[in-house]
Amino acid sequence: MKITIIGANSYIARNFIWYVQNNIDSDTEMKLYDFQENHVDGLDCYERVDYSDKDNIRKIDFNSDMIYIFAGKTGSVQGFEQYETFVEINELILLKIIEAYRLNNGTGRLIFPSTRLVYKGRDGLLKEDAEKEFKTIYAINKYSCENYLWMYNNMYGIPYTVFRICLPYGTLVPEASSYGTAEFFMKKATAGENITLYGDGKQRRTITYMEDLCEALYKGGSSKETLNGIYNIGGEDYSLYEMAELIAKKYNVNVELIEWPREARLTESGSTVFDSSKLDEVTGLKYSHKFKDWIS
Repeated sequence: MKITIIGANSYIARNFIWYVQNNIDSDTEMKLYDFQENHVDGLDCYERVDYSDKDNIRKIDFNSDMIYIFAGKTGSVQGFEQYETFVEINELILLKIIEAYRLNNGTGRLIFPSTRLVYKGRDGLLKEDAEKEFKTIYAINKYSCENYLWMYNNMYGIPYTVFRICLPYGTLVPEASSYGTAEFFMKKATAGENITLYGDGKQRRTITYMEDLCEALYKGGSSKETLNGIYNIGGEDYSLYEMAELIAKKYNVNVELIEWPREARLTESGSTVFDSSKLDEVTGLKYSHKFKDWIS
């Protein structure tokens, strides 16, 4: 088996590479690409690619079994201030990759990680066809990319799978951590500082430990049954307050509820808890890691 990873220096990509190296057949070949000169973890199967150069992108190996596209830029309010950058990195680069795939007569499946932010938040479980709402440039970037993949499949038969991720946490690779919610809480608490939450912290999330997330991306990406579909990745259901409270108790600090800043309030999605049964039924995923264990 051969796997191509684009955006190989990103947080999720680095963890996914570790997962493949430590859990999948040793004969699996990986081809890694990103815009930096070297791979941050020093892997030799890495090649620099210039995402701004259409011809340079064509050197990517599109004949792998799976082609994971982790290249992208996250952010909420920042997207309004840097809209050109967000559209360039999150949409135009994907279109350049797809077009390079087409021109190179690629054969692998394009696998794209999307986000919870495409959903209109509400109480209860969200299936993949739940109502959509876009409060940030990043959210509409991701939804546009989902639709680009469908369009190119419809026009040219290019195979793809989309996985929507809610709130990942933890890391399998030292120094490869995110600036996500759980890590923000942990950083504050381990420094002896109180954890601050906007509002009442009652909004809920599906939280997924990194190893479970990587397993879902691999098993889902290699399953014939997920071809040309969109899938939620599951995990545990927590409110932000419940997450903060568990960490605060562990490190003997408090949770402080503060007033919403205007911009944060207007871009907050509300509760997003995934119904992942569509993916779980075809992959047998169990999501074995628990948030309480990560804290301890």
